[in-house]
Order: sequence, then C-alpha cells, then structure tokens
Amino acid sequence: MSVDLRVRATHVRELMDDPQADEEMLGRTYQRFGAVNAVVSRPGRLYRQDIRPRAAARRIRILDIGAGGGDLCRLLVRRLRRDGLEADVTALDADERAIRWASAHDVGLGIRYRCALSSQLVEEGDRYDVVLSNHVLHHLDAGEFDAVLRDSQALTAPGGLVSHHDIARGRLAYTAFAGATWPLSRTLLAGSFIRVDGLRSIRRSYTARELAALAPSGWSVRSRLPARLELRWEAPRAGT
Repeated sequence: MSVDLRVRATHVRELMDDPQADEEMLGRTYQRFGAVNAVVSRPGRLYRQDIRPRAAARRIRILDIGAGGGDLCRLLVRRLRRDGLEADVTALDADERAIRWASAHDVGLGIRYRCALSSQLVEEGDRYDVVLSNHVLHHLDAGEFDAVLRDSQALTAPGGLVSHHDIARGRLAYTAFAGATWPLSRTLLAGSFIRVDGLRSIRRSYTARELAALAPSGWSVRSRLPARLELRWEAPRAGT
C-alpha cells in the first residue's frame, strides 16, 4: 500500500520515543546512528562551513539540542581534534536513557552531557557560539517547536549561529531510505528501531515550503541534498 506523503503524519509515533521502548534495542539504535547519519545527515558541510571557521579563531561553545546518543557531538569533537582545534561541546536531551547511553560511550572525548530541556539552560544564562540539532524538529508539536526556536535564539551568543537540520519529506526520500535499509534490516540494522523509525520520521517531517511558513521573521530555510532541510538563524554581532 502506498504511503500518503502529501501531509505530515503527525499521528505517527516513533518507537524509540516510547518510554517503555526496549532499552537493548534503543542502545543498538544509538550505536548505529553514527553510521546512518554520516550518510543521511552529511554533517561535514556544517562542520566545514560554520564550525571550523569559528573554532579556528578561538575556542567556541557548541550545543546539540536533542542529541540522542551523542553521535553528532562525537563526530564534531573528533573532527576538531583532527584539525588541531578545540571546543566545549554540550549534548542536551530530555530523555535520560539517551544521556545515560551517550555519556557511557563518550570514549574520552570530554563532551558535557545534560538531561534537561533547552528552557532550563536559558534560565541558567548559558550562551553558545553554535546551537544545532539534527532530526529533532519533526518530533515537536507546535508549542514545542516555537519554544525550541525561542530558546535557541536566547542561548546564542552575539555573532553566533543556530542551525537546525532535518529530513525533507518527499517520495524520493521515503523510497530511497526504504530501499537502502531493506537489505540491512536483517544484518546491520537488526534489533534496532532505525528502519521503522526512519520511515516514520520522513512521514512526520516538513517540506521546505511548510517549514518556511512556520519560521519566524529572521529565520531562513535552506534545502540540501540528499533530502535535507536547514532552519537557520544568525545572531547579530555585539554592538550592531
């Protein structure tokens, strides 16, 4: 049966969001995210264009909202170290299972792990040079979406950047992910939520037009390949 991708399937729930989800399967999902996201999310562009130039000038602070198993944070720290650069990186997630797993797999990278909401960091007065997320926006309801964008701006230091990345809903994205993960469903992805939740994520995600319609003034939406969206805001520099 063909899946209707004309509208967001907000009624569909991802299995790993269930508080009763099997923790062994959840752990295997976090473990495999790094390999999957390296292909699907292609974070190298974000690193090369936005993070490395800032880190080359001085030690910066990076916040990953909804960090899950921390694979993006680990990738960024490794690339910074490879280039002889340093940053203070915080992995933030409201799910204690994610933070527990991520902190247990830090492998000496020195990432700061917080089980909290972004609003708590705002109350604490934290500021970061780069605030980012990956595959988080489609999980949020309307109120949560607005709150995360407000918090992201409040947490960004003058001259800093907010960069929220997600999937672009569409037939090509759905078909490509379904086809690419099917042969791996009994091997690499076995015992994880990645295939089922990946397809559900695409169904819950936005098109570029939908995301642009929701974006507040000052935010921009960029389309990337393969089937990627970036919701972006840049903070004014001090004194401007």
